[in-house]
Amino acid sequence: MGSAAELAAAVLMMLGYPGLMVAALVPSVPAFAAAAAVTYLADHFLHRRNSYLINRLSKVRAGLSIRFLIRQLLLVLLLARLSLADNLIYYGAIACFIAFFGLQAPHGALVTLIRNRRRLPVATRNVDLASRVRIPDAPPRGLLHRSAEKILHLDLFAVVGILAAAQLDSSAVGFAGIGLTLVLGALYVLALLRYVRGRRVPPNAETVLAAVDDWLGEYRPETVLYFSGSKDSAYQVNMWLETMEQLETRPLVILRERVILQNLAPTTVPVICVPGGVHLMNMDLSTVRVALYAANVGKNIHMLRVPTMKHVFIGHGDSDKLASVNPFSKVYDEVWTAGRAGRDRYAIADVGVRDDDIVEVGRPQLAPIRTWQGVPEGRMPTVLYAPTWEGWDGNPGNTSIVLAGENIVRRLVTADPPVRVLYKPHPFTGTVSKEAGAAHRRITALVEKAAAERAADARFAADASAQAKAKAELARVEARLAALSGGSDKGDEAEASRDGVVDVRRHEEIARLRAEWNDAYWAAVPAWEHRVITGAEPRLYDCFNVSDAMVSDISSVVSDFIASGKPYAVTDSGELGEEEFKRQNTAVRAAVILDNTAAGLVELLAAVRDPARDALAEDRKDLKRYLLGPDEPTSIEQFNDAVADLAVKAEARNVGQESRIVAGGPDVELADALPVQRASGAGEADGAGAA
Repeated sequence: MGSAAELAAAVLMMLGYPGLMVAALVPSVPAFAAAAAVTYLADHFLHRRNSYLINRLSKVRAGLSIRFLIRQLLLVLLLARLSLADNLIYYGAIACFIAFFGLQAPHGALVTLIRNRRRLPVATRNVDLASRVRIPDAPPRGLLHRSAEKILHLDLFAVVGILAAAQLDSSAVGFAGIGLTLVLGALYVLALLRYVRGRRVPPNAETVLAAVDDWLGEYRPETVLYFSGSKDSAYQVNMWLETMEQLETRPLVILRERVILQNLAPTTVPVICVPGGVHLMNMDLSTVRVALYAANVGKNIHMLRVPTMKHVFIGHGDSDKLASVNPFSKVYDEVWTAGRAGRDRYAIADVGVRDDDIVEVGRPQLAPIRTWQGVPEGRMPTVLYAPTWEGWDGNPGNTSIVLAGENIVRRLVTADPPVRVLYKPHPFTGTVSKEAGAAHRRITALVEKAAAERAADARFAADASAQAKAKAELARVEARLAALSGGSDKGDEAEASRDGVVDVRRHEEIARLRAEWNDAYWAAVPAWEHRVITGAEPRLYDCFNVSDAMVSDISSVVSDFIASGKPYAVTDSGELGEEEFKRQNTAVRAAVILDNTAAGLVELLAAVRDPARDALAEDRKDLKRYLLGPDEPTSIEQFNDAVADLAVKAEARNVGQESRIVAGGPDVELADALPVQRASGAGEADGAGAA
């Protein structure tokens, strides 16, 4: 249901309709008006919140139109019970509602037609379509956004007028309301008609696809990042965008779902979203030599079929989870891992990936993580608690938050000498397990209570002037970011594709301002203040950089934190025992292992306060090299070298195939060597898809 307010609105709406019936049968005009007002307001509120209940009602044949129709039928019943069946207002009401619902069909048809015509076969970002094809402006947002709800609510004028007529015994006011409803409904339909003819109609699919191919022919992409997935998996492609921006070859991002494009982070890299498999397979990608895949999904086959490019699995994290050694990985020409650990995982898993096909390239995304130099003089140590979420399978070893979270936080906030605690839970926490959600709320309360007590303690003083200055800087940066972000949303997908070429200077300024925002955010709060951090900002890596140690669970968070060289602890929530836990999970071999009582935090805090007592320091260095590769050359240099080497292999293969064709022979055909792009018929694409 969502929030308590949504639950209350849903209950009121469900009680409102029986109230309407009772008021109609009594009959009572004031009672009917009151119940109608409740149903209107509750319905509107739930729609604005996009409540789960609203989405489900249509599944049980109690959708929006039905609810309005029931209210109108009950109003007719009220008129009959008031002995107005022989009054003109009675017949006027019936005629009004029939005509009003008659307007719904052309209205719905026009809205659907406009949306379908403006849904291009290919959506883009940073691709110059405007100079190649004419895409008209989108209709005003007010016409299409929640259009069904808007036109149905126009009956409000008729309902109010008819109720007033019944109460005042005056038909004139009723007919005035009826006329207003019908006129406004007709005007709404006429307003939509303008966008289904003439120059307001976008070009057809063939024209758009030809324009995209024309752009591809000019741009000549060399390296593609290919991605398909659900809305919640957008982070998997977002984490590679900055790396793509730093490639020494011409990059291109290809997406398969529109919802991913809607959740894509800002980037300067050209992006093409191609939902249709046939459209993708007919697209001219003949200049691409390397295709990178961030996830193992079924739609990868549409790109894997192209032999003129080499295919690489780069993944979206580096951990000891089974997903890191998926047997599907053997379909790629190469698998790139961060360090030696990834290579060894595949060898141990024995899933068919050859050691010769594995390349170690580091983790370019970890560049923002700063190496630990010890706790700065005069500053209290900061410990980050960043548990992962509960997962889908109910395994108690997935997360520490249920069995150990409160013990971890309680020991940290009561530590002596004191430390600062940052609590940043996984955004999915509590989405599957009620116990995890309840534990999260209790941990949040613990941290907030400890923060309030510390703020009231005279031993903890803050530099008020420095904080005020930092808050003022934070406000300035936020205002500038808001100004740069404002007005960037386009009317719809077609308009966003037409005008979606990024302003590089603006993009760079936003990146600089985000860094300034991060500095100001941490400067604006005392260095001893406990904090609960949810939401996208500050980012996890920003929390890494202000922390001196971390407590977490088995996930890529641990592998990433190792890049900092800082002490860390991992909770054995599944109670495997320290030896078995380390045997099964490479990333914890240089960690302090905690049981669910969190008693081992003493060892972690000692290592943070006194480097001489940090017994695992050398182990962390060795593990960092094993998991993430060497510091030199940098990871982005290794990544670029790997792309260049594989591109050479792809080109050598293509040259060899062309030579074979030129040499000729009874068994040699062009189709054996090179894919057909932009085929005139669908048969070739359909056959490939079936294969």
